[in-house]
Amino acid sequence: MYLLYHVTKGLSNKLTQSSFFMEQAPKKILIVDDEESIRILYKQELEEEGYEVLLAINAYEALEIVDKESLDLMVLDIKMPGMDGIEAMQKIVGKKNKFPIIINSAYPHFKDSFMTWVAEEYVVKSSNLQELKDKIKQLLNKPPE
Repeated sequence: MYLLYHVTKGLSNKLTQSSFFMEQAPKKILIVDDEESIRILYKQELEEEGYEVLLAINAYEALEIVDKESLDLMVLDIKMPGMDGIEAMQKIVGKKNKFPIIINSAYPHFKDSFMTWVAEEYVVKSSNLQELKDKIKQLLNKPPE
């Protein structure tokens, strides 16, 4: 009885520990922006928050990453050379992997465009990233539907 108790207790502790470590895996966020300074700033700020951050310089690169990686969230600029963020978002939403998308643009007038309604959130670019960080945290902590 004593031996069985310790074996069971040890197994229970190992299961609890492994469950704990599985839950601690960092959430993976893709930042898509053609401005290098924005990508670097966002990467630094979000990694400090504990996220794993991937970067894409344009929509084409973002689509490649979406096909290869399992993402938890994407922050997407609208105005980019080549394919814009709205077109990229439409292509991404049609894929099998579902994750929240935050439109992050310097242009507030796009917020009222029906083409951006597919995104879960719209955040106007700012030197203060608190609103963006809050929206990311809110979406990543939202229970799955």
